[in-house]
Amino acid sequence: MPTPTLAELAKMFDHSLLQPHLTDADLEKGCALAAEYQVASVCIKPYAVPLAAKLLAGTGVLVSTTIGFPHGGHLTKVKVFESAAAIDDGAVELDMVVNIGKVLSGDWAAVAADVTAVLDTAHARRAKVKVIFENALLKDDHKKELCKICGDAGADWVKTSTGYAESGATIDDLKLMRTFSPPHVQVKAAGGVRSFDTLMAVREVGVTRVGATATKAILDDAKARLGL
Repeated sequence: MPTPTLAELAKMFDHSLLQPHLTDADLEKGCALAAEYQVASVCIKPYAVPLAAKLLAGTGVLVSTTIGFPHGGHLTKVKVFESAAAIDDGAVELDMVVNIGKVLSGDWAAVAADVTAVLDTAHARRAKVKVIFENALLKDDHKKELCKICGDAGADWVKTSTGYAESGATIDDLKLMRTFSPPHVQVKAAGGVRSFDTLMAVREVGVTRVGATATKAILDDAKARLGL
């Protein structure tokens, strides 16, 4: 794989602004950092989507937010409403959590219906969706079935984690998700991507997006390490 440019690495990042303690001022600073570093998107708390859309207009940085976060147990109709509201407010990418309890129960019809409803809502409004599995709570068979469901439903990405479970992205999980997802579905790593070396490792196995809070530190290190 050829050495990436700094701009290519920056466009792998969804700069995460989801921590419960973040104030409005913190969110504004996070949007400014995202614009400065020209990342792919900010993934911001749902209530702050209008703020992010205003601050990032014309910067080339997209606005994303979470749906059914962080446990996925919302009613499907609530996820659909939340998705439509977020898009109306200016989000163009949605990170939705599957119904983890239904996954662990093996109720795949319910899981598929939930995912499909959000995807259909988003795609009708020209928004994209990353489907979060929360792999720390799942077995490999669950992950494989979710990859199939997401592929069949037309998900834009499958994503490892919310970042709020006991563990996040692992190389083994990312390899599994890339192997069992069709080519049109991209893979996002979240939870644990905190260094340049980890970024390069997940990129090597086919990850196209990462969710991170350490965006500045990683990209500053990338610039120094790559001599850019």
